[in-house]
Amino acid sequence: MNKMPVMSALTTAAKGSPISGPPWFRFVLMGTAFLFIGFLIGLPVAAVFTEALRKGFAAYTDSLRAEYAMAAIRLTLLVAAIAVPFNMVFGVIASWAITKFEFVGKQLLITLIDLPFSVSPVISGLIYVLLFGANSALGGWLLDNDIQIVFAVPGLVIATIFVTFPFVARELIPLMQEQGTEEEEAAILLGASGWQLFFQVTLPNVKWALLYGVLLCNARAMGEFGAVSVVSGHIKGETNTIPLHVEILYNEYNFVAAFAVASILTLLALITLLLKTLLESRFSRPVNKH
Repeated sequence: MNKMPVMSALTTAAKGSPISGPPWFRFVLMGTAFLFIGFLIGLPVAAVFTEALRKGFAAYTDSLRAEYAMAAIRLTLLVAAIAVPFNMVFGVIASWAITKFEFVGKQLLITLIDLPFSVSPVISGLIYVLLFGANSALGGWLLDNDIQIVFAVPGLVIATIFVTFPFVARELIPLMQEQGTEEEEAAILLGASGWQLFFQVTLPNVKWALLYGVLLCNARAMGEFGAVSVVSGHIKGETNTIPLHVEILYNEYNFVAAFAVASILTLLALITLLLKTLLESRFSRPVNKH
């Protein structure tokens, strides 16, 4: 039996070439996929905007301009503005260390980066309450020195940083491992300093993956509910982010306002998907090296 045609077909499929087949089979697969996506994504998105605009555009904008809604929006932006740059710096440093150097504890660091993926956000928030709460030794010392962590903005920032810090690193590590260290070694031989090595060699090679990771990190930071819900204390106008404010409005049966505020997160998700698609197309485009 001649195995060459089979191997050639497998190689072609592995490279991303379309597999030929009956037209009806392709239509069934595509139709099933689009139907599934429409049911799980399209209908909920349509429902959010339908409910948000049920009483008209004026009621929609009034809900967004309400005092507590504006406070929740400002707080969400503030938390994301602190957490995302922190995780960007951490992700770059951790990825550079893991992919370019050998050191004791390297595998442990990789495991710890993945930890938020395996721990419930609610549990992580509870851990910070137990750690910084008034009933702990550290919490008592903080209160004696007039330092508020839980039920305040610092607690929200810490919880958000924890649940989002894998995103940037997990986008950079596989790419930097694939690229290897040849360019960095050549730059060092040519006399490049550490800063020159990073900004002129490493960073340009990973800039699209870095933007992709930052995009995902920001979307998760602004939409996080579980961890921030535990550490926030649900203080209106002070510690409620957008997701927490939506929950409060919904529990108060203020459905129009709840869906109006939720539409902000929905728009964020749609923008994230659009930018994600653009970055993926740019990131997957072959780079010509001379």
